[in-house]
Amino acid sequence: MSQIHPTAIVHAGARLGENVSIGPYSIIGEHVEIGEGTSVGPHVVISGHTRIGRDNRIFQFSSLGEVPQDKKYAGEPTRLEIGDRNTIREFCTFNLGTAQDAGVTRIGDDNWVMAYVHIAHDCQVGNKTTFANNSQLAGHVHVDDWAILGGYTGVHQFCRIGAHCMTAVGTVVLQDVPPYVTAAGNSASPFGINSEGLKRRGFTPEALLALKRAYRTLYKAGLRLEEARSKLEEEVGAHPEVQLILDFLQTSTRGIIR
Repeated sequence: MSQIHPTAIVHAGARLGENVSIGPYSIIGEHVEIGEGTSVGPHVVISGHTRIGRDNRIFQFSSLGEVPQDKKYAGEPTRLEIGDRNTIREFCTFNLGTAQDAGVTRIGDDNWVMAYVHIAHDCQVGNKTTFANNSQLAGHVHVDDWAILGGYTGVHQFCRIGAHCMTAVGTVVLQDVPPYVTAAGNSASPFGINSEGLKRRGFTPEALLALKRAYRTLYKAGLRLEEARSKLEEEVGAHPEVQLILDFLQTSTRGIIR
């Protein structure tokens, strides 16, 4: 049985799962679907073709599923999809996708999204990421699993943040950040691998050593990118963790931070 506060406005066409709670003065639109056990705080607006999974916590004053901040958007029925067990804190804004991309903005599972975070149209966010306060994603950005964005990180459109990355406070990302790398500055520069985060996630000392060597190959050996890629391919057999870097380099479209 869902719990809907008397002051909330829930469109008759909205679909709510079991044990969904909707707080005071929140507005739930016609094409919204909210999964079992999700709680929506007060003064939240959820609109558009938005699907939210189960056991999410959405705090007050967030706006989810509003139209993209894109002049090309002409009212197409694009979507926002949010997975399970995400925490979305106060004043967050997640926009619908656009017809110029896949048509969907997607956030995965188990993400921790702090206050004032903006996720623009067509962004694709993986699982178990952390977005500190005021992190901002422009359109078409991809953020892979376990990435951590420090407060006030800004990411340029079409950039990709690799798995297990970490950015420092105030980082401005204008190119892709390869997996495992720590980035900082305006514009972002690489500062080694995210060793502490990897240790917490159970990476072995051998794996950490291999990734540090891979980082040196990529950034410290004075090699051109194609030369570095060839050298990394030699290391994959003994250290499969390096494959994630190679796959990333293969698909990077904006070039990597230097």
